Amino acid sequence: MIIDRLYDEVRRKGPVCVGLDTSLEYIPEWFRNHFNDIDEVLFQFNKWIIDATLDAVACYKIQIAYYEALGLKGLSAYKKTLDYVRSLGAIAIADIKRGDIAKTAEMYARAHFEGDFESDFITLNPYMGMDTLKPFLSYVRNMEKGIFVLVRTSNEGAKDIQYIKDEKGVRVYARVAEKIHDLSEDYLGQCGYSSIGGVLGCTHIEEAAKLRQDLSHMFMLIPGYGAQGGGAADVAAYLKDGNGGIVNSSRAILLAYKKHEGGEAHFDLYARREALRMKEEILNAAGLPEK
Repeated sequence: MIIDRLYDEVRRKGPVCVGLDTSLEYIPEWFRNHFNDIDEVLFQFNKWIIDATLDAVACYKIQIAYYEALGLKGLSAYKKTLDYVRSLGAIAIADIKRGDIAKTAEMYARAHFEGDFESDFITLNPYMGMDTLKPFLSYVRNMEKGIFVLVRTSNEGAKDIQYIKDEKGVRVYARVAEKIHDLSEDYLGQCGYSSIGGVLGCTHIEEAAKLRQDLSHMFMLIPGYGAQGGGAADVAAYLKDGNGGIVNSSRAILLAYKKHEGGEAHFDLYARREALRMKEEILNAAGLPEK
């Protein structure tokens, strides 16, 4: 199953996931001037980042909104980036956060697990109900695909809904986690984790240890590290022996060159350094040696 591949990538390379949330303003001017088309600028920037970090990170998460905002040229870059990641044998997570029902959900599944925008994992929003996930399950079962389902997100507004308590005092996100975990048990890989994982932001660390224990089969996509305020110790609470999750970082890696005078000339090398620094910091916080 796809989760066994991801687990093995984390085992070999550490838990860092590079977020390719690539905005044109992130790209050095000298680099932009080398290309005539927006799609080629975006793709080539991503390619340089991927080439520089391939041996140091577990996977890549491509946030579709950054590409949709630029229309057809942006989506061309999105497709090229997905294709390139997967052509290297690396794992691509399409961060699309879809959440709808019936035939609409079927079309989302087809769009992002087949054809031009095919990826290995996608992110989904379950807050319309568990039936929103059903059209994706056949792909998980039969086509080596995986999903990460929003459980508790890293933004401050997560508390507006996800933290509401039911009549038994249990928060909404905990109920969602329970339902996702129950569903995930039918899709376990040999590694003991499921190809149905959860998104749990590391910026809210209360109950972290309990969640990791209760959600024993849930592989976690962990946003919030770095620019959003989460630290290595926050992240480590959601890992088990340095595995069982991937830690996403976007701006901190893509813009690492801005911390160095003249760094734009070697933006890819500074991205690599930041990914390696992040990996070392997280593994140290988890009490493990650097990989």
